[in-house]
Amino acid sequence: MSEEGDVRVVVADDQALLRGSFRVLVDSEPGLRVVGEAGTGTEAVEVARRERPDVLLMDVRMPRMDGIEATRLIRESPECAGTRILILTMFDLDEYVYAALRAGAGGFLLKDTQPDDLLRAIRVVADGEALLAPSVTRRLIAEFAARPEPSRVHPPDLVAATEREREVLLLIARGLSNTEIAGRMCVTLATVKSHVGRLLAKLDARDRAQLVIAAYESGLVTAEGPALTPDRRPAPGRLPPPGR
Repeated sequence: MSEEGDVRVVVADDQALLRGSFRVLVDSEPGLRVVGEAGTGTEAVEVARRERPDVLLMDVRMPRMDGIEATRLIRESPECAGTRILILTMFDLDEYVYAALRAGAGGFLLKDTQPDDLLRAIRVVADGEALLAPSVTRRLIAEFAARPEPSRVHPPDLVAATEREREVLLLIARGLSNTEIAGRMCVTLATVKSHVGRLLAKLDARDRAQLVIAAYESGLVTAEGPALTPDRRPAPGRLPPPGR
């Protein structure tokens, strides 16, 4: 963030009208400020390296370089270590969602998202949390549920995680924030942050988005029903239903 405490934002979209609309929206929100724009993927990388924003709103389909490749290059740039990328697109296709998260995006929203939700998403991603639109979460669950059933034994990279940490990982994959996880598990926010920190270290993940990928790729997340344990915690390998 800037010295004034503002979240610094860069907008990357090949449509000038949309860039202008996003700029007006973001600049109208106290505590948020647009510091740059880009019309191509190549420009997005250049502007990100120069401005080092807290959040970069990235379109997927752009000329010269798509948003996914631009995301990968930005996340690999040492000067952009503090930059979080929020993918904005009209398309919630599986190939875009998965590729964007693999490239290091911290969130994925559709362009028809309500303005208030977009502003909230910028703040959430700036705080280092992963954010997925509900439709995106459903697609991820469906995609990985269609794959061959994984072994019942946790892969080597999850062996070190405790049952409590795996429970947190499940809820992260569901898209819950730290505060929501604390409420769901009836623990303090500090406890959740501690679990998240240990998961990042044990899974060698750089951020929450990579934890989401780890949860799906390991087979820890399934699309089977709500199976809860007697104390109403989700059983290992299952996700609680929304609203429970």
